[in-house]
Amino acid sequence: MATLKFKQPSPYSVKAPSSPDEDIKYKKYQEHLKLDHSGHSQFGFALFGVGRAGTIHLAFLVKEPRVKLLYVVDDDKPKWEKLKKYWNLETVRFLTNAESKLVYEDPNVRAVVVASPTYTHEEIVTKALNHDKAVFCEKPVAEEHDKIKALCNLAKKVKQPLFCAFNRRFDPSFAAIRDRVRRGEVGKVSTVKVCSRDSPLPSIEYLKISGGIFHDCAVHDIDMTLYILGEYPTKVMVMASANIPEIAQINDYDTVGIMLSFDSGAIGLIDLSRHSVYGYDQRVEVFGQKGMIKAENQLPIHNVETYTERSVSKAPIAYSFPSRYADGYEMEMRHFLDVLEGKTTVCVDSNDILAVTRIASACEEAVKTGKCVELKWRDDEKPKLV
Repeated sequence: MATLKFKQPSPYSVKAPSSPDEDIKYKKYQEHLKLDHSGHSQFGFALFGVGRAGTIHLAFLVKEPRVKLLYVVDDDKPKWEKLKKYWNLETVRFLTNAESKLVYEDPNVRAVVVASPTYTHEEIVTKALNHDKAVFCEKPVAEEHDKIKALCNLAKKVKQPLFCAFNRRFDPSFAAIRDRVRRGEVGKVSTVKVCSRDSPLPSIEYLKISGGIFHDCAVHDIDMTLYILGEYPTKVMVMASANIPEIAQINDYDTVGIMLSFDSGAIGLIDLSRHSVYGYDQRVEVFGQKGMIKAENQLPIHNVETYTERSVSKAPIAYSFPSRYADGYEMEMRHFLDVLEGKTTVCVDSNDILAVTRIASACEEAVKTGKCVELKWRDDEKPKLV
């Protein structure tokens, strides 16, 4: 009887609470249920490359109502028939890179997705922009800083979006951390810690053409740190080692510690490894004067825990990037489509693309010289606070 005073009206007599913004999967279900196309356009797309990243993007493009996939460009001809059959792509035209002129000259192609090998990016992006196509490109946009800058300037000149796919910005957990930090929940930030340990161990063949651990791997974590803080570092310090003989033989590293110093007083700490035997270890922690906020590893299937006399066990963390960042890959492409519809602007600013590349190169310099590398940023190079 003591709780009668807390009695509430029947839940049927009050308005039901709406789904939280964080429940993106339920919101997607609602879109499918309503079948509402009002306010949406459909855009012709061409996909360059169906390797690791390309396969992830293909899976989204074929089921997204706002996309009409017109072309797939890939030189692996024996793979074409398998792709057509598996994804039901009978109406999609398959081309080799030598035949890609048809993509650029087709007025029905509004955008291209570049997921081909890194050395092909610059040429594809240049041709696409020069033919008034919007571009979604896996990092890096090009292999050299000056060439990236030229492509960013070209995109501005032709007034077409150039999106560099730093997909971790769109991971729901990391995006929530960034938003809460920007709202001041932890106050003035003291440290940002990012842990990124790869699984499975990449092949030596891939590592040879990857551009090195700083430009291939660290760029994502550097971008996350900058995105959370909204500023660029002025000092870069690095320690690195190659504990795996095969990686040492190609003059690369498998274990890296990066320290970034910011004018605000914040310090960024990045812990990188090419080989984690227990899964794809991805964590972020932000510590400030009012508290701490962090994102731990995600479990891919369930959160069941088993308790026995001598141990406690639970499911392993995500095995690799396609499962860990599945939501991030989808959300970044949805963002790109929103840009095409004019609902928003590209969140990865050209200054961000250039800054991440410059900082990755500073990391290379720091580890080679063993010295702290100082960076100066002109006013027109600094981040646009959003």
